[in-house]
Amino acid sequence: MINKSINILLIEDNPADARWLAEVFKDMDLKSELHIVKDGIEAMKYLHRKEDFKNSPQPDIILLDLSLPRMDGFEVLKKIKRDENLKSMPVVVVTSSNYPKDVNEAYKNNVIYYVNKPIDFKRVNKILHYIEA
Repeated sequence: MINKSINILLIEDNPADARWLAEVFKDMDLKSELHIVKDGIEAMKYLHRKEDFKNSPQPDIILLDLSLPRMDGFEVLKKIKRDENLKSMPVVVVTSSNYPKDVNEAYKNNVIYYVNKPIDFKRVNKILHYIEA
């Protein structure tokens, strides 16, 4: 298991989903800090450390919902992967969409894993595998 504390950025607009995932990490006794932003605009501010996020830690991994207000998940993903300072950051898509088009588009944009909600412990363990790698 992971020895160091990891910073996880969760980009999720549904408070219930965010709470549930926070509980999963807590129940797994994972040494982590979960930082949550509710839309794509906030996500980009966080990643570029602007405004309220000036002192935010760099995430070790990003968990990204696709259905976001103001800037959808695919737009966030494309901005991350086009940015020299962010493009190597691992991104896991966590979404309710199981449309093959969305899955293919996500992998085309270099996500490391695509998982459907709700997330169970087995899938969280798979996400953790990518963090450890």
